[in-house]
Parts: sequence; structure tokens; C-alpha cells
Amino acid sequence: MKVGVFLLPSAQTADPAIVAKRAEELGFASFWVPEHAILPVHYTSRYPASPDGRIPAAVGIIADPFVTLARASAVTSTIQLGTGVCLVPERNPLLLAKEVATLDFYSGGRFLFGIGAGWLKEETEIMGGDFAHRWTQTRDAVLAMKELWTKDESAYDGRYYRFPAVRSFPKPARKPHPPILLGGSSKYVFKRIVEWGDGWLPTGVPFDVLVRGRTTLNELARQAGRDPSTIEVIAFGQPGQYRDRAELAPLAQAGITHATIWLQHRKEDEVLAELADLARRVL
Repeated sequence: MKVGVFLLPSAQTADPAIVAKRAEELGFASFWVPEHAILPVHYTSRYPASPDGRIPAAVGIIADPFVTLARASAVTSTIQLGTGVCLVPERNPLLLAKEVATLDFYSGGRFLFGIGAGWLKEETEIMGGDFAHRWTQTRDAVLAMKELWTKDESAYDGRYYRFPAVRSFPKPARKPHPPILLGGSSKYVFKRIVEWGDGWLPTGVPFDVLVRGRTTLNELARQAGRDPSTIEVIAFGQPGQYRDRAELAPLAQAGITHATIWLQHRKEDEVLAELADLARRVL
């Protein structure tokens, strides 16, 4: 089983280049960062991982994921680099396709495109997204980006995005494009993955939900004439999850091929010590 690490990068945390380089040296398979471009001062949305629904201050100071991963890419050579997750409705797909392709090209095909549609209504709307139909908008953006990644001249005519024939380079190193991993656990997520995605990236869900999800994906893939092995499930850990071999073992037995661990420290010396401790306990 592959095991990766997740960092909340900011001006107050360890340099992601140092963290990613050390994670690679210790044998971790992937390095992940999240995205929140802004944090609205006033909001009514509830933060899903907080008992009182309030958004932790750390969410509002997160660095840009693509700049962060580019920095990590420059000092590593094998570790995979993932967004956990990129908020697609908040970005223009022509620019996003360029960023994804550029990062994947310069990293030698190491990018994992974890995507989501967002839970923070106020943020989505400030950034130009249609919150009520955010997954429809996400699908439209992904289909547009696939055109840009795979064709020398591409055009698109969708519900949210339209553009005439254009050229967009570089192309991703990984063909036909980096894997598109959908976050979320709604009843529609598996259908979306089989239709236009490459994997499932559920956050902090119970073990039985992961197992049922893997089974459902296998069944839907076969019905669609798709090889289930082309669809990956990555167990995206919340704070405190997957921090020893005993907790990871059932995942592997259930066909989950990849898990991530949330790094809980911020200061450089503490993060590096945490990485070394985790490597002894899980690798």
C-alpha cells in the first residue's frame, strides 16, 4: 500500500519543499496540499469537520496549491504531488488546465489531480462558482480541460464554459492526463467517477463506507465496460487517522491502494520529527 502525507502549507508552517524532500527520502509515496483561495469574514456555511461548524483559522491562511507543489517538485524526483483538493468551480478551466499540465510536465508526470466542488457557499460564490450546481460546473470544467490536455487544437461548447479552437501547451507528461480523483461522498460521486473520473478521494470516512464504495465502483465500472482496476481509491485521512500499520492493514485487504496521513505539526523541526516517527510506524 502507498502511504502519503498531507500538509496545510502557510507562512506559519514549515517550507513545503523541505517537508516534501524529507518525505520522499523516508519513503512516503505522495505529498498533498489543500486549497482555499480566500476565507469569507462572514459566512453561514458549517465547517464539516468541526463540532460547532466554525472554520479553523488555519483554513484561511493556506498557500496556493500549485505554487506550493511546484516548489516541492523542484527538490524531489519520485514522490507524487497531489491536490487534496483543488476547488474546480473557483477556477477558470483554461488557466487551470495550463497549471495542471505545466506542473505535471515539469515534475515528470507525478501530479495527482484531486478535485472537489467545495462546501463553503460564500467562498464558491465570491470566486464565481455556481454553488447550487457546483458539480455540474465541475464536470463541465473537467471535460473542457481534457480537450485542452489531449489535443493540439481544442474547442469546447458546454453549459458553463465555451471557447473556440485554441492551442494550449505544454501537454501533461502523463498520458492522456493526470488522474482525476473526485472527493466527496454523495450518492452521485461513484457515477461521476466512472463517467469522467479516475478515482475516489474520500476524506475521513468510516472503513465500512470505503469498502462499500470500492465495491460500488467495481460494479458500476463493469456495467460501463470499464476495467475496475483503472479506478483508484485513496483513503484521505483526517487528523489522527492512519498513523500505524494496524490501522492501514484493513484498508489494503479491502482493495484500497493508497492512504494519506495528516501532518499535525507546523514548525519545521516538529514536522520533520513527525515524519520520521510516522515512517517508523507505517512504512
